[in-house]
Amino acid sequence: MTTHHVRGPISAAVARLCEELRPRVGQRAATGLGEVLDRLSAPLQLAVVGRIKSGKSTLVNALIGRRVAPTDVGECTKVVTRFQYGTVDRLEVVLLDGNKYSLPFTAGGAIPTDLGVRLERVSHVEAYLTNAVLRDLTVIDTPGLGSPDDDSVARTEAVLGTAERAGRSEGPERLDPVSHEAVAGAEAVLHVITQSVRADDRQALSAFNAATGGRPSGPVNAIGVLNKADTIEPDSVRGGEGGLWTAARALAADQERQLKPRVADVLPLIGLLAETSEAGEFTASDAETLHRLAALDESTRRTMLISADLFTEWECAVPADARARLLELLDLHGIRCALEKIDADPHITAGRLRSELHEASGLSTLLTRLNAVFRGRADGIKAAAGLASVAAVAQSCTDPNERERLHAAMEGLLTQPQAHQLRLLEALTMISAGTVTLPSDLLDEVLRLGGSEDFSERLGMPGAPVERMTEFALERAKWWRSFASLGATPAQSRVAHVVHRAYFLMWRQLR
Repeated sequence: MTTHHVRGPISAAVARLCEELRPRVGQRAATGLGEVLDRLSAPLQLAVVGRIKSGKSTLVNALIGRRVAPTDVGECTKVVTRFQYGTVDRLEVVLLDGNKYSLPFTAGGAIPTDLGVRLERVSHVEAYLTNAVLRDLTVIDTPGLGSPDDDSVARTEAVLGTAERAGRSEGPERLDPVSHEAVAGAEAVLHVITQSVRADDRQALSAFNAATGGRPSGPVNAIGVLNKADTIEPDSVRGGEGGLWTAARALAADQERQLKPRVADVLPLIGLLAETSEAGEFTASDAETLHRLAALDESTRRTMLISADLFTEWECAVPADARARLLELLDLHGIRCALEKIDADPHITAGRLRSELHEASGLSTLLTRLNAVFRGRADGIKAAAGLASVAAVAQSCTDPNERERLHAAMEGLLTQPQAHQLRLLEALTMISAGTVTLPSDLLDEVLRLGGSEDFSERLGMPGAPVERMTEFALERAKWWRSFASLGATPAQSRVAHVVHRAYFLMWRQLR
């Protein structure tokens, strides 16, 4: 017997259901339930998706805290790469026929750009790293949407679950079942966008499969990232008069409105600054170069910061190769930020300068939200994905009695009080998939209710006293019960009953 280590109580309940059902179903269904158990005991699977050149790999490096995913165009940027925890650093290339072989990292600790085999034979790459962040989060880097390379698009679609819908399930790029199970296990998504939301951005979010059950992305398991925020022209954004970050936040809010309810948030980020500051690339020597640049006369500095070419080619006392390295690490915006910090504090240390650049990247805000939306509710996300996979197993059963047995067990689980979080996640998924529509004010309320584990945030009452929150939770519970009975369509009523129950449980806990 294999012992499955499940972290949270809701995931544990789904795991018990699978274990109890396995001896009571046929071999095919039992194998499927075994795969669900394996999923439940694994770290949360987070896919980073987006268009080509949107900065996905740069973001992956920032999340992991190591520059390991290549950001230049190469073979390995055209395949899916899974970054997971391992006791030693090692790299495996998995082929479409199920075979695999080891590959050494480069001298700098990155994945080599040449995989050593014809690309059409590759299923995906598995990178095992000792980085602690990967203990409870597996990060999946995908090729870009909108790529002119059909094979790259197909590999991304294999992860997103869109290949069959796009009519491209045939051909050499299709993953075999073993490889597809290894790659398509994402339960959450970071969707990287740039300054305009395009049709295929929305399509990718619609088609994203959170598990083998085909759950779409939504506020439960998806966050948008407005990358390359430093390229935004404040004058081009309505409400961006206050400067770069004011414009970036305004643009992110506008994109969030376009993508809702597919995502929980859209947050601005300067990916290059995040990668450089988080992955340990910024050194004391780089800080010294910046101090030397800060000491140049104002006219020279202003001229050099007009363009990248002028910055590296202008004659000055700072070596050109040192300037070229800074440009690679920080780009002009990051260099300007660093020089402003040095002007304000000429004695600032390299460590403090790195921290300031980290803060200027927007990564801290993104990580805080990622922890709240993904890690904070990983138990519920994994349990919901697991239950959806059980439903998929039931759907594939040819024996109607076996199918009924699986469905009855799932319904029994969902009637238990501790499983209400699954009901709320299901309601949010129905809304994000467009199965249920609500007026905008009610939609915002439901998204807020499911967007956090903090009671004051869920109630929209930050800083309110417990007594007032308790009173408000009961008021809203009564309102949603009335709406479910009197004013709702049948689909809305189903969601309304779930929302009523969520408010009631909050009221009881607060009381």
